[in-house]
Amino acid sequence: MFKNTISNLSRIRQVAEVLIRYGFEDVVTSTALRRLVSKSRRRSWLEGEQAVFETTRWERIRMVIEELGPTFIKLAQALSNRADLLPQPLIDEFEKLQSNVPPFPVAEARAIIERELGCPLEEVFDEFEEVPLGSASIGQVHGARLLTGEKVVVKVQRPDVQEKVRTDLSLLHELVRLTAGFLKKQGLSNPQDIVDAFERSMTKELDYTSEARSMEQFRLLYEDYDTFYIPKPYRELSTSRILVIEYVSGCKITDKAQLLEWGLSPEKVAETGMEIYLTQIFEFGAFHADPHPGNVLVRPDGTLVLIDFGMVGRLTKQQKYAFAGVFIGMARQDARSMALNFRRLALTAEIPDMRAFEADLSQLIEDFASLDVKEMSMSDLADSLQDVIYRYKLQVPGAVFLILRALVILEGIGKVLHPRFNTFEFVRPYGAKILTEQYSLENIQSEALYTGTQLLALLQTLPTDVRQIVRKISRGDLRLRVELSGYQLLMVKADELVGRSILAAVTVAIILFAGLSLLGHYSPQMPYYRGLPAITWWALAIAALLLLILLLLGTRRPRRKRPE
Repeated sequence: MFKNTISNLSRIRQVAEVLIRYGFEDVVTSTALRRLVSKSRRRSWLEGEQAVFETTRWERIRMVIEELGPTFIKLAQALSNRADLLPQPLIDEFEKLQSNVPPFPVAEARAIIERELGCPLEEVFDEFEEVPLGSASIGQVHGARLLTGEKVVVKVQRPDVQEKVRTDLSLLHELVRLTAGFLKKQGLSNPQDIVDAFERSMTKELDYTSEARSMEQFRLLYEDYDTFYIPKPYRELSTSRILVIEYVSGCKITDKAQLLEWGLSPEKVAETGMEIYLTQIFEFGAFHADPHPGNVLVRPDGTLVLIDFGMVGRLTKQQKYAFAGVFIGMARQDARSMALNFRRLALTAEIPDMRAFEADLSQLIEDFASLDVKEMSMSDLADSLQDVIYRYKLQVPGAVFLILRALVILEGIGKVLHPRFNTFEFVRPYGAKILTEQYSLENIQSEALYTGTQLLALLQTLPTDVRQIVRKISRGDLRLRVELSGYQLLMVKADELVGRSILAAVTVAIILFAGLSLLGHYSPQMPYYRGLPAITWWALAIAALLLLILLLLGTRRPRRKRPE
């Protein structure tokens, strides 16, 4: 850890200065980052000619992320799908972030391809386009043609991108370590878990074979569909750093003019797109998590094509039933059913006040029940559901937020093509399908088999566990560990009260001694002042000092713990 801190010291200092520049001095001064920046190096809190504090705190957080670079931008983009962790205004700002990265030289791209394939480019490709079709923070895409004549696209990873990502991830871990206490006070209870999850996501994104496997899985699921197509990945020509995919021509799904020119019905295209996406969620439990218009193409014959499977979401069977149950409960205006399905969906089912939770869901139902079908918006519903999840700190699967985000994107696409497009009308039939599947004989048998297996495993281990407990009791080795939380302040107060009580008792004893000393008979050598013996004056002076100490202790403010 110390070694990482030293290697990242310059970059961490830069992060601290960026935070100060955008008005987040509290983050620096309240954490260990304060040690890295001197007052003389704190720059003016200005963003161009506009004062930083004329922008909102959420906007300034986005500005900080933009200045810190691509890895931080990708982290923020990932967090924009986690409404259980961040407030909606911050999510709105994170959704504005773009990774504007210029392409790298084609000579480097060719060198990477040849190194990965272990042969010259000419032995694989008949043509290779010099100008990339697009570029991103991880890699870029070139058009090409194989020697066998097939037209393909080649995704090539950026040079040294893996080393750069590892360095930035190390920096993120170090920053979380330095600011963990501050972040927890701001309500972010598990910052290290967030960075760990992001690290797993980035590791997966840096391995192009993972995307190829996802494409093959979707091709298998939809092999019997005539209206939907997934390009073929060439696994034999792909590695973790390059991915060769079948080239598919078509227009963006939102290109209404082109659809009409081809004689296609934009309304039918929108309906087909939504039907295909809902089958991914509610039938297969695996879905394309980024269906923006650039990733959804339409062929002249009306076939829809999905490209870029770098982000794929998955739901288990139980998560699928619980997620559908939330919508079914809402359609039935049953807040209790919604609450129970939310609890089933959550990774941890701890909801402190179920009555308040049900009341908030009931209010949400009332808000949407009063709307006409034409007035309903998936965007508004997604925001409301995410607000409830955030306020009650529900830890739900990340796939849930990907689905809500995707449905909002698809609703936007639908409204471009279909003036009467309504997402809820498409979702409604799947409620009945899910209920039929959930309570089918096959699924009930499967659940019974799983429950029986779990019960059998418990019965098999129970005698051994009981025997071990009995042995520990007989040897006197059984220990119970009880952890109490929230009592630290009470203990401090009790300790202060005991200390003050002892001091007060001593003071009273000394005052009594001073009074009793007046009754004593002393030798002629005892000095007197104003008719009182010196010993009495000494006792009164000590008592006065102790009373002053008690007074000061009573008016002293609690000492704040210095942030680490």
